Amino acid sequence: MKYKDYNIENFIMDDFFIQWVKHPNENNKHFWEKWLTQNPEKRDVVLQAIFIISSVKYQDNPIMDDNCYVETFENIIKAKSISEPKKLQRAGSFLDFSFPWRGIAAGLLILFCLGISFQMIVQTSKNVDQQTYSSTLIKRTNPAGKKSVLSLSDGTKIFLNSGSEISYISEFNDSIRLVSLEGEAFFEVQKEARPFVVETGQTQIMVLGTSFNVNKKKNGALSVALVTGKVNIKDEKGNQMSLSPSEMMMRDKEGALLKTSFDPLYITGWKDKVLVFKRNSFFEVKEKVENWFGVKILLQGRPNANMTYSGIYKDENLENVLSGIFLSSGLAFKIEDKIVTITNPI
Repeated sequence: MKYKDYNIENFIMDDFFIQWVKHPNENNKHFWEKWLTQNPEKRDVVLQAIFIISSVKYQDNPIMDDNCYVETFENIIKAKSISEPKKLQRAGSFLDFSFPWRGIAAGLLILFCLGISFQMIVQTSKNVDQQTYSSTLIKRTNPAGKKSVLSLSDGTKIFLNSGSEISYISEFNDSIRLVSLEGEAFFEVQKEARPFVVETGQTQIMVLGTSFNVNKKKNGALSVALVTGKVNIKDEKGNQMSLSPSEMMMRDKEGALLKTSFDPLYITGWKDKVLVFKRNSFFEVKEKVENWFGVKILLQGRPNANMTYSGIYKDENLENVLSGIFLSSGLAFKIEDKIVTITNPI
């Protein structure tokens, strides 16, 4: 299939792809969602192409009807067989001249369904090719130990946690505000008519004006906690969920969705430099401290599997946090540069 060999430039010049980005419907959504599922290695290229198309105003946005979709889909699937020479066959008094007229006829049929003349295609291609992009794709990455606050062109504020990455267009287009997130971020979305969409892998979170926290872990687990407004969530399987304030959606690594309540300080306190532990296991504390301070924790001995740790630390340094957590539990620690060694004397 031709799309397997596409790069960014190919995608942003492809009418069927542009239509999916600009004018999604059941037909093109069905095709592209299935194609991305079958070709996950192309996800990053497709995402960058979506960003670029979203920032460009195209002169022509043809809508493909059902008949044309079927013809297009079949011709894409059969592209290889169409390109191969076929033997002449008798059909009444006519001969099937398969090469090269069959492929040309298929192409003309697609153009007819799209309602675009060759001249218009050339002109559109020139317009896109000569377009000077006023927007650029911005990617912000926070290593462990670093947090940042970003302000978007629409007035939205994003608090990006340690060990997280976010991508977005410097200037959103007229129809959608789209960002892509890996890790954790808190969003204060400026309210306006354009929907604000957070893409986290194969799950999309759509809002208008809202404040909420998104945390996507490397193992596939995802949580969305809503503070104000309303959000709609949709995953790659078509599962949907709406949240009201004080509700949280949790998705485990197997993909199951659960709606629950949450403690705002525990979930969102990080953006205000508040580190919260709430009946966490040793390894949960270890992961959180490593990401918060950008250190590596080594353990000598075994932690008590039944021990949990709780505490609230407002803008405290590493030594104070470790003292509060571990000394009362009988654990000793030593800090050397970015290495923390914790010893269980028992």
